[in-house]
Order: sequence, then structure tokens, then C-alpha cells
Amino acid sequence: MKINVLVAEIGSTTTVVNGFNYIDSPCPKFIGQGQAATSVIEGDVNIGLNGAIEDLRKKLKVKKIEYDEMLATSSAAGGLKMTVHGLVYDMTAKAAKEAALGAGAIIHKVTAGKLRRTDIKAIKDINPNLILIAGGVDYGERDTAIYNAEIIANSGIKSPIIYAGNVENQEEIKEIFKDLDNKLYIVENVYPKIDELNIEPTRKVIQDAFEDHIIHAPGMTKVRELVTGPIIPTPGAVMEASKVLKKEIGDLITLDVGGATTDLHSVTEGSEEIQRIVLSPEPIAKRTVEGDLGVYVNMENIVERIGKDKLTDELGVPIEDVIKNHKPIPDTPILKKFVEILTREAVMTATMRHAGRYRSIFGPGGKKTYAEGKDLTSIRWIVGTGGALTRLDGRIEILKGIMKLVKGDYLLPKETAGILIDNDYIMASLGVLSKRHREAAINLLKNSLNI
Repeated sequence: MKINVLVAEIGSTTTVVNGFNYIDSPCPKFIGQGQAATSVIEGDVNIGLNGAIEDLRKKLKVKKIEYDEMLATSSAAGGLKMTVHGLVYDMTAKAAKEAALGAGAIIHKVTAGKLRRTDIKAIKDINPNLILIAGGVDYGERDTAIYNAEIIANSGIKSPIIYAGNVENQEEIKEIFKDLDNKLYIVENVYPKIDELNIEPTRKVIQDAFEDHIIHAPGMTKVRELVTGPIIPTPGAVMEASKVLKKEIGDLITLDVGGATTDLHSVTEGSEEIQRIVLSPEPIAKRTVEGDLGVYVNMENIVERIGKDKLTDELGVPIEDVIKNHKPIPDTPILKKFVEILTREAVMTATMRHAGRYRSIFGPGGKKTYAEGKDLTSIRWIVGTGGALTRLDGRIEILKGIMKLVKGDYLLPKETAGILIDNDYIMASLGVLSKRHREAAINLLKNSLNI
């Protein structure tokens, strides 16, 4: 059987392939999904990739699968580890961090100001796949970014470097790294003017750099033998799909609750009213990742947040027995209910953490109210993807709970927001597909979301 496009999602434990046909027609079709254990440990990710293709072949009941293109997303080999270094935390460091998170990176360290010896030691211990240096608006402060570049260059750290700071420093940065092994990427300033973010160019470079990195990671060296198109971080692919969808249906948030983390992607300019009183700019497309909110690996953290007595009352059985029998994929009514409760708590907590809030400041003229953080009040749609929010029976009610949160000072979605579910669980695949086949990705997204 000939398939137009296969998209592989290479995870830390599982590799999934999604097949798509009629890709250049007005009616592209999702034809099926295969999966297998990821084989990074065996030293060749293609073992797992071929296993997933074989699983798809069996499900489609065909003798052989051939394909015109294969694209991929990956969170294997530890994902994309980054450290970020800016001038002032609330300005350039924050802008650089937003760019990295939006591209799908895992941020292991953020610093503001000049790096110290202890910072360099921490960076060496992290051994990041990428280091992002920013600092200074264009034609503003120069010294901090130059100092940080020099101290990294002199440290022996070999990680690739992205420079996204003051444009006046670009030639100086090239001079610092010209005789070293560090691959250097020069990109537009992430914070070119006061109160102006410019993070999209950096996001794109981060994803390009990720592709360079991932094919050299342990177990991934042969990935290019099968994958013919782009490879981007899986969270970055979900963001790409969210951005494409926003242009079609309006402002939205996408929630992805996993075994280890909960990701929330918002794509919204916010309301004009709140933009007039905001203290500092926020990116239109913002991702937050909650590393303590997972329904399997980090299940204990959510149990502690809810309370064992409350869980025992809600489940009607001792919580210790439920925890002892907990599995990655729940297979009994009690375990499914348990995961629903964990998912509900993860969704509500992640949303509250992502949302901005009103802030009152007292000055000579009395009290004034400002807004700080991400404004979610203009959100029209709440989208659920990932295993929990596409497969649990109570997924729609869980997401409806966001609109019932007590607003208080928080800039949360209004009660009029609609709920959409990625029923085919293909949003990440469609994010990378949109890089080459945008119209097909849009149509397939709408089909999966029942739009």
C-alpha cells in the first residue's frame, strides 16, 4: 500500500506513526495509527520506527507499506535541553525563555545578568543541547551579553550557541566563537525595544538547531534513513498546530496532560481593554510546561495536592490500593476514575499557573489597577489533546471545569468558550505536517476536532 505521508512521533517510551492519504486533495484522510516501543536504548531508533510501521501495516491488513514522505516529531533522547541567559529577568531573559519554550524546548536553567562561576558549573552539569544568549535592546546595553559569551567560550562547553540579543553585538559574538567548535546561530533580537517581543525568529532557529542535534543523539543517528522531512520537538509541533488552528477558528488554549508533565499552549492577543493596562508584553503564542503535574510518573505530586483522604472519599476505596495498582493506561473503572481526578487537578492547576492576573499598585495618585501575565479572557476555544484528554470518558467535563474556575483577579477564559477534542490524537503530527502541507493539516485538524 502506498501512503502519501507518514508522520512519526518518537517519544521516550513509545513511537507512533500516523498515516495520511489524499494529502494534496481537498479531502485529505487520516488512515490509521501504528505504535511500538521506542528503541533509543538499542542504539537505533529505526528499530522502533519500523516496528510502528509494521503495526500500522497489520492494522490496515496490507502486505506492504510504502510512503512518499515521512516527517517526524521527537521527545526521545531527553528532548531538547536548553539553558537561557539574558540581561534583566523580566525583559530579555523572559523573552528568550518564551522563545525556547514555544519551540518545544525543556528549559533547565535561566539566568539574568553576568554569569558566575557557579552558573558555568551548572551549565556543564546540565550539558545542554543548546545555549541561548540574549541581552540588551538593539543599540542599548552591550557588555553583559559579550561577557556571557566570552565566559561560555572560555569554559570549554561545546554546546551550540544561539545569540538573540543586541544587534550591535553580532559581529563581536562571531569573533568570540570563530575558532571554537561551538556551532553558532545568529538571530534577530528577542527583545529589540522596550515592551516589544520578537520571539518567532528565535523559535524557528531553535527548531532548526534541534533537527541538527537530534540526528546525532544516542539511538537517533540513523533516523534520516527513514525520515525525509523536518523533525521538530513534539511540544513545538503541538504549538505549531495551535497557531495554525487559531487563524481558522480564533483564540484558543490547548492542554496536553501527560504521564510526566502538563503542557498548556495559548494563542491569543488578549483583549484590547487589558492590553491597555498590561505591565509588560506577553507573546501571542505562549507555552508553559508544568513538570510536577503528570498522571503517571508524577502522579504522587497531584495526589499530595488533592489529599489522600479526599481521594479515598471520592473513589470509595483506599487510595493506597489504587496507587499500588496504577498503570500508564488505566484498565478498570476505579483506575480510570482515578486518572480522571488526577487529570482534572492537572488541568485546573496548569490553567491557573498559565493565566495572568490583575495587580493593584498604590502611588501618589492613589490605587491603580494593572494586568500582569497572559490574558486568557478572549479565548474562544479550549482544546484537549494527549492521551488523557483524548481517551478519558470525562474529558469534556474536565475541560468545562476551566470555565467554572473562580476568576478572582485571574485573567481566565470566560464561560462562553467552547470545547474541542483531538479525537484522532494527531495534533502533534499535524503540527509538523503543516510545515509542508498547510491546507491538508488544517482540514485534518478540523476533522479530528469535529469542526
